[in-house]
Amino acid sequence: MNKDKSPIILAFSGGLDTSFCVPWLKENYGRDVITACVDTGGINAEAAVALEERSKALGAIEHLLIDAKQEFFETVIRHLIAGNVLRGNAYPLCVGAERGLQAEKLALLAKERGATTVAHGCTAAGNDQVRFEVALSTLNPGLEVLAPVRDNSWVRDEQLAYLEQHDMPLPAQGSAYSINRGLWGITIGGQETLTSANSIPESAWVLSANAFSAPQEPSSHVLRFNKGVPAALDGKAMPPVRLIEALEELAGGYGIGRGIHLGDTVLGTKGRVAFEAPAAITLITAHRELEKLVLSAQQMRIKDSVAAIYGDLVHEGKQLDLACDDVEALLASSQRRVSGEVNFTLRPGQLFIDGVESDYSLLAATKGVYGEAAGEWTPADALGYARILSLPGSLQTRAGSNAS
Repeated sequence: MNKDKSPIILAFSGGLDTSFCVPWLKENYGRDVITACVDTGGINAEAAVALEERSKALGAIEHLLIDAKQEFFETVIRHLIAGNVLRGNAYPLCVGAERGLQAEKLALLAKERGATTVAHGCTAAGNDQVRFEVALSTLNPGLEVLAPVRDNSWVRDEQLAYLEQHDMPLPAQGSAYSINRGLWGITIGGQETLTSANSIPESAWVLSANAFSAPQEPSSHVLRFNKGVPAALDGKAMPPVRLIEALEELAGGYGIGRGIHLGDTVLGTKGRVAFEAPAAITLITAHRELEKLVLSAQQMRIKDSVAAIYGDLVHEGKQLDLACDDVEALLASSQRRVSGEVNFTLRPGQLFIDGVESDYSLLAATKGVYGEAAGEWTPADALGYARILSLPGSLQTRAGSNAS
């Protein structure tokens, strides 16, 4: 008989899987359940109240809402911006990027409450189960991690039947789409994303449902970055989290950041998900253009190579790996001169970068004018440089002609 009577800490979203877990864990383990929602964006005051009410109605002894939006920016998002991280050159890791931080908060809460067990509602089919368990095992190898839905292969109908039999409140029904929302964007999964042929219908988009049926007039804006960190929008200084929220509202109405990502899951299979990330796409696009002005070609190449690795580590839930610390240090160093303003125009379905300005401009630093006039070199220098640059090709041609 298990004598452990410490509470079970349950990662709680209020959806079917985590709603089912509350009474099931209580019944099968005979222990109290504390639900915890780590807010990394997308939870307003009304949603917060609804989550607490649902948790208590399901039998949890306590519900905690942990505000981690600012920490999410400082520990993850700022590095994703610095690295211009887009998986498959399209997807800005909208929701998966926050799982490591959420796991860290759960492990800390377990320690504070003297709990030996943490639970989550992931199924066996997705990425999040791996992300949670990798992070939790890294933080506390001795922590017991339960995943009732996955480990017992519960299907949706069985979970609903269990809640009904125990006279428990059911989650909202009727939506054909699974929606996850955070500070860095939204993911949408449905029948269409199970195959590779079609998009989700227009009505399924959350932030940009009317972007093309009721298009907005074009509008021009200015983003300011200070050492790679977004600092102001249209001349108004804002903390990064507030700026991201403002950009989501602004660019989402134009259908910016809308896409469907087809790529490799953590488990090694192919997966597909629709996403809306207006703030992420706007910031990464603007940031990359500013970097082109102030960073050298070698800096960009080196940074791009490690940023791709960083994106893989975050995708796999390995944000606590020491390799991430090393990459983050390089990314932070690369941002020392990434300060300036980016002018851009929004049109339905289009983000256009009009121009960039910076005190660290490498374009302004040269005395030459590209395509017009030499600056630090003479015409003779240019001719000599071209001759030397052509040597490897010339020698290869000569060697080939001498071969028998």
